Amino acid sequence: MKILFAATPVAGHLNPLLAIARMVLARGDEAVVATATYLRHAVEASGARFLPFDPGADLDLTRIEDVLPERASLPPGPEQLRYNFERLFLDPMPAQAETLRRIIVTDRPDIVVVDDLFFGTTPLFLDRARPRPPIVACSITIMVADRPDGAPSMIGLPPARDAATRETYAAMAAGAEAVFGAPVRAYADAKLAGMGLPPLPCSVLHSRHLMADAFLQTTVPAFEYDFGSLAGHVRFVGALPPPPPQRDAARPDWWGELDGSKKVVLVTQGTVANVDLGELVEPTLAALAGRDDLLVLVTTGRRPIENVRGPIPKNARLAEFLDFAALLPKVDVLVTNGGYGTVQLALRAGVPIVAAGRTEDKAEVGARVAWSGVGLEIPAQRPGAEDLRAAVERILCEPSYGARARAIGADMAAIDTPAAILGILDDLVAKARAA
Repeated sequence: MKILFAATPVAGHLNPLLAIARMVLARGDEAVVATATYLRHAVEASGARFLPFDPGADLDLTRIEDVLPERASLPPGPEQLRYNFERLFLDPMPAQAETLRRIIVTDRPDIVVVDDLFFGTTPLFLDRARPRPPIVACSITIMVADRPDGAPSMIGLPPARDAATRETYAAMAAGAEAVFGAPVRAYADAKLAGMGLPPLPCSVLHSRHLMADAFLQTTVPAFEYDFGSLAGHVRFVGALPPPPPQRDAARPDWWGELDGSKKVVLVTQGTVANVDLGELVEPTLAALAGRDDLLVLVTTGRRPIENVRGPIPKNARLAEFLDFAALLPKVDVLVTNGGYGTVQLALRAGVPIVAAGRTEDKAEVGARVAWSGVGLEIPAQRPGAEDLRAAVERILCEPSYGARARAIGADMAAIDTPAAILGILDDLVAKARAA
């Protein structure tokens, strides 16, 4: 079987697909990955064959400040979210779709797997005149579906517990629809019309799982809100395994200090929202500087360590990259800006979490961290040192957070994730061949 993977050119979108690619390669299938050229090395390191996006979609989003120069001037909120969504996901849609069509003709894949915010599949879903293989969407974030309680997405609201809250959410949803939902849907429909295609059948976010032939939600139900009766093609498949360590990636010289004699706090801003490490890394270092009983580990997400400004406390250890598979079992608390993949890896290892971030999907991830009981959310883009110190100390002192994180980790361990995913792919291919 030949599987075509197509990923939005961000590590957090590509890595889940590479995890699945390694699964199919391990059993002898063929994996072809289409994404941006700057990610070629990561693709080929997985063993998959790399194919570049067509011009117009071949973006280097490690240089997001150059690709989206207006982004930095927009405060976190609906305006920034709309700008990000239109530029990152909808503007490349026509070029992404042409890439897929070209590869489908030349390589004849049996099935296509994409991250759930890869809109290049949308023209293929809507174009009934041209045949296509089955398409599977893999989540790289929370369930982006219309909520039963009427709450708007992407601003971090917990489930409504009473009628009064539902009324409040309805009013907020109307406002969000006016400033985000309706304009973004109109923007998407205009793009589709320019391609000679009909408009979306539903909201832009809801379309991500509604239109796919199968949708893989990469967590367990205990971490996700109750969306009521989901369509049968939506499946919880547990947490994807972390990438294997790179052969040439040496462990830092301080690795031997992780011997259990001190509690370990890991802080990260991921690999995209890490241009300004003063948002989370630097205040966390300041917050925990006086704790001789802690080791505070920092990964800069492949940014230069010199980007961390100010004095480095004696209890801090820094690296541009850390092997999370080996590291997380040694960590007592994760401090994160709310990257979904990082949070799932932490829960897979049973690590409780402090989440603080408001851009992209991070408010929603942080809200689920608090709601599920696996940690605490600080609803700020630049949390203060006092708030960070209090949150870390509370998690270290109150065992309920660690117990809850370990319980969700046990739920994840109970799912044979590779078998679940490969079974879904096999069923779709078998049905397509029979048809």
